[in-house]
Amino acid sequence: MIKRLMDIRMRIGCAACAVCWGMGTAAQPLLPAGGWGLDDVVLRACQSSPDALAARHTFRSAYWDYRSFRADYLPSLTLTSGPNLDRSINQITMEDGSVRFVEQNLLNTDLSLRVQQNVSWTGGTLSLESSLLRTDLLSDRTFSWKSVPVNIGYSQSLFGYNSLKWRRRIEPVRYEEAQRSYLETMELVAARAVDKFFALAMAQSNYATACQNFAHADTLYRFAQGRYQIGTTTENEMLQLEINRLNEETNRLNARIEMDECALDLRSYLGLHEGDTLPAIRMVTEVPDVMVEEGAALQWAHLHSPDILYMKRRKLEAESNVAQAKANAGLKADLYLRFGLTQTAEKFSSTYRHPLDQQAVSIGITLPILDWGKGRGQVRVARSQRDLVETQVEQSRTDFDQNIRKLVGQFNLQGLRVRVAARTDSTALRRSEVARRLYVLGKSSVLDLNASIEEKDAARRNYLNALHTYWSLYYTLRSLTLYDFFEGRPLQVDYGQLVKD
Repeated sequence: MIKRLMDIRMRIGCAACAVCWGMGTAAQPLLPAGGWGLDDVVLRACQSSPDALAARHTFRSAYWDYRSFRADYLPSLTLTSGPNLDRSINQITMEDGSVRFVEQNLLNTDLSLRVQQNVSWTGGTLSLESSLLRTDLLSDRTFSWKSVPVNIGYSQSLFGYNSLKWRRRIEPVRYEEAQRSYLETMELVAARAVDKFFALAMAQSNYATACQNFAHADTLYRFAQGRYQIGTTTENEMLQLEINRLNEETNRLNARIEMDECALDLRSYLGLHEGDTLPAIRMVTEVPDVMVEEGAALQWAHLHSPDILYMKRRKLEAESNVAQAKANAGLKADLYLRFGLTQTAEKFSSTYRHPLDQQAVSIGITLPILDWGKGRGQVRVARSQRDLVETQVEQSRTDFDQNIRKLVGQFNLQGLRVRVAARTDSTALRRSEVARRLYVLGKSSVLDLNASIEEKDAARRNYLNALHTYWSLYYTLRSLTLYDFFEGRPLQVDYGQLVKD
């Protein structure tokens, strides 16, 4: 009779503990309410992460390369001077044809101003020059002047490769590709920040769960000790609960180590210094209800993706190589024309009076007669490479479209998976609470209790993994389309400010 009363009292006390226990775990949060959310981590990563800084430097390098290319098509103005002193014995041919060695002591001083303009549609170079030369005979202290008031020159390769024309077609595409590659890299930085954010979120959630599981296992073990003393539980069951308690304590320690490692990894990627504090991670449990249309995603990808421009640039470079091979294999002719005015005098005031005209025309011709098929072979190799590039580009475009379609389909389904995982997590949490109450009341076994705990922990991990996959797919899709599907607008950046920073 006394044993039955003690058992009833034990059941009532355990039931009360189970009710309080359930109230304490019914609203288990994913992570603390304060701290940094996913948007904060992504913004910080795009500002200070090593990948973001490398992307900025890469774009600046591409910008100045493009500025250098633009300068090749603008007029250039140069001022040159090369004074020289010559004091030596030189061999001089006299008027009668004899040769004498004469001591010379000369100082030549010159100044030249030159304007040069490349002509892209012909590949030639037009120049305008004015120069002045003074020669001093130091031995007898006399001097003379030579002036070229104006000298107009033009050089042109008649059948050669016009690099100016092809660069004018390729370099703007390369620069636009660099602009879009910067945007793409920023989205990939965001995707990597998402990975590190959820790695820490998962580690923190695992640690919180491990702490809770250890507290529950410790409480159950103490209950089992009391039951064992009054003979209502077996030694085997008590030892099983002790093993559970030790395992949960080990899990808690491992979870703490993993959480610290993930925090350090995120700190490093966000560019936080040693004295900076990493705020707690705040999880947003709901995802936007957005469906991406496949056709719209393909359209934005073809308009904005740097991969499309890369394919276009590869085809242009292949065509340029064919044109260069053809030019090198055939007739080559270089034309040089020059027209100007010149005058010499012993006084500077007379140097520019009554100038005399001067002209120069030269043509250099090179025609390969016997090269054993080398030129023709180079042209065929260039054509084969062009055909290969076109085939590879078409295959790349097909793979690109398929990747977009696959990502759109996965993203549209992932929102539903997140909602299902959320309901599963909530249901598994309630089932775990019920299993604990039933065990405390003696209506369930340790095996059922352990199974409910494992299901609860697995459901929590699946929920976080579903959120991780959703945001990872979202930023990956943004990197391919350069389009913000939540805001309904293309991604933009102030490139001018980017170069100034």
